[in-house]
Amino acid sequence: MTPAAAFVAPVIEWAYLVPVLVVLGAGVVGVLVEAFVPDRARRVVQVVLALAALAGALTSIVLLWPDVLAQNGVRVLGGALVVDPFGLAVQGIVVVLALLATLVIADRTSTKQDAFAPTAAAVPGSAYEDLARRRGLEQTEVFPLVLFAVGGMMIFPATGDLLTMFVALEVLSLPLYVLTALARRRRLLSQEASFKYFLLGAFASAIFIFGVALVYGFAGSVRLADVRGALLEGGGLDGMTGLVLLGLVMVLTGLLFKVGAAPFHSWTPDVYQGAPTPVTGFMAACTKAAAFGALLRVLYVVGSALPPDLQEKLVVALWVVAILTMIVGTVIGVIQTDMKRLLAYSSIAHAGFLVVALVGFGELSGFGVRALLFYLLAYGLATVGAFAVVTLVRERAPQPVVVPAEAELATVGAVPGAGTGGPAGPSGESPDGGVVLGEATHLTEWAGLGKRSPWLAGAFALFLLSMAGIPLTAGFIAKFTAFQSAVAVGAWPLALIGVLASAVAVFFYVRVIVLMFFTPSPRATTDGSSEAATLAGADAPSTDGEPVAGTPGATGGRGAAVAALASRVTVVRSEGFTTIAITICVIGVILLGVLPSSVLDLAFEAAKFRP
Repeated sequence: MTPAAAFVAPVIEWAYLVPVLVVLGAGVVGVLVEAFVPDRARRVVQVVLALAALAGALTSIVLLWPDVLAQNGVRVLGGALVVDPFGLAVQGIVVVLALLATLVIADRTSTKQDAFAPTAAAVPGSAYEDLARRRGLEQTEVFPLVLFAVGGMMIFPATGDLLTMFVALEVLSLPLYVLTALARRRRLLSQEASFKYFLLGAFASAIFIFGVALVYGFAGSVRLADVRGALLEGGGLDGMTGLVLLGLVMVLTGLLFKVGAAPFHSWTPDVYQGAPTPVTGFMAACTKAAAFGALLRVLYVVGSALPPDLQEKLVVALWVVAILTMIVGTVIGVIQTDMKRLLAYSSIAHAGFLVVALVGFGELSGFGVRALLFYLLAYGLATVGAFAVVTLVRERAPQPVVVPAEAELATVGAVPGAGTGGPAGPSGESPDGGVVLGEATHLTEWAGLGKRSPWLAGAFALFLLSMAGIPLTAGFIAKFTAFQSAVAVGAWPLALIGVLASAVAVFFYVRVIVLMFFTPSPRATTDGSSEAATLAGADAPSTDGEPVAGTPGATGGRGAAVAALASRVTVVRSEGFTTIAITICVIGVILLGVLPSSVLDLAFEAAKFRP
């Protein structure tokens, strides 16, 4: 009888897992805080815990960098995670952007009201929801959810096998589904967006895991290194070339869904518009960084090992995705009249520009990796800053008004269970008097903001110029390096299309700047329209999708009820966290545009990762 083999305990390099463990561990502690810390102290503890965890994770990444760079990567947990310079760089970008986004998420107005519903389980418009608002309940569960999502984002680009990548995908996605449904205002829109995101995300996850099964059927392993080895050895290729290519395309489809690339982009505008604005900024910046990190790892490790004929087909598919994404993002973005939807289509266009940097995955030169990392940081700073500005620009009613409950704009006490609150409700008083309501997302409502709040409008204009790729901003360097990497591998037509798409995108960015600085606040005319509405490409401003009284399309008492909200916009006072985040983003966008060399050098070092 053969003696049983002795059990060999696995050796785990715990030091290389510290960044992820700090974030996920803080998320678990945050759940316990919800159970055991008294209500009066819970929010402070959660905010401090979340910020401290993210700061600790960033510190540990900085301390690990020299060692990881010297070893050119360390395989952890039997190869399930690969802590290499590239993965560590993406983790650093995710943590920096998450730290800034958490500041925006934690901020409240001067009347102690945040962006989240007092109780997520309440039916919108119900008496229970109205009671929760009156009692001042808060959703502090937001912070553990953010930490769990960040933990999944940190694992996502550092995975060494497809199964771990799928687990990381779900860990980052599930909290985002919940966070999307927690908006304090426009509750029905928020819940609809969450349902769309969950449903389409479930389909994308199913496609991803089915692709993993096909890749496993070809290579007999889900480990990326093993799949690469099987491809290079040519084992099992007879009659199975279509299998591995189909499996890889399905895996990439699941990843392209997360980055919002066309034709998998349909969820992006609705989710960005319906989610709480601080969460929208968090998703737009951090999820894109993590997903593109995972996408690049799969392409560079597995895609580059495909036979030349299959690799050519994959490159053609990437060309189609890049061109379609840039066209959809820019062309449809031009006609948008809602600020959050405009930024959503801007995000889609930038996903196309990022895909341009990946078309040379077959040549491990490092230029594409450098361009991708720099672009993710530059875009993330501008995006978090832009959505942070949107959270501060609000609609204002000069006095409590009564609005039908379905408009979700009534003051507390006027219509039970409706809307966003009056003087004693969620938003309180504005600096110039009146009742603060939800974010002023219609473009016409931003007219004249440069005169009322020049510094805030100036910061927003800087972020838009960076997204447009104007010189002396981070966005210009990002786009230049992305197109340069495409030209280096012979994809100059793709770079040319990217330049043309960027030129078209400049229109809707500059249109907002013109509205803020060169257009007076909306003034009603004899026909009910306004100058700002004409410039914005719309007949009139609207609230929650409904036309305002006195404008084309407004009818009956509903239009009269929201008339007081049409042209009254204010910049709210807050606790200051959002101001800090905006300031840091402004400094980052300027420094990356004026002095990018040090960051580009770090990104080039991060491009050295082993398959």
